[in-house]
Amino acid sequence: MIGNKYLKDLFEYPDEDTSINQLLELLKSKDMDFINSLYNPIDIDKCSEKETKYLIKVSALIDYYLQLHDIEVPGWLRDERLRFEKPYFHSKKITDFEKVKLQYINPAPFKARNVYFDLCGIERI
Repeated sequence: MIGNKYLKDLFEYPDEDTSINQLLELLKSKDMDFINSLYNPIDIDKCSEKETKYLIKVSALIDYYLQLHDIEVPGWLRDERLRFEKPYFHSKKITDFEKVKLQYINPAPFKARNVYFDLCGIERI
């Protein structure tokens, strides 16, 4: 079970893309209640496989945005278990060339977790 109320609520959205958009809004707006909640570690051992997969995806986004805002990244976000064995591409309709490109251009928080997003797709105006 995801112990963080915000992440649990986001995980429970019926649509993962909407959940990720909501997460990106929280990060972009520097919602301090949300950010402060991240400093309470999540016990990954108590998470289901589906929850862990979700946490892998969002931990990459959270790590990336916290670094962009020059905010300390909580240690649990960099747990070795928050990593896919095989590359995960959030965009489903991309060519093999685009996959290679994403693996090359994505910043370290994504590469470390083997999670790849189109950076233009996660950009907020």
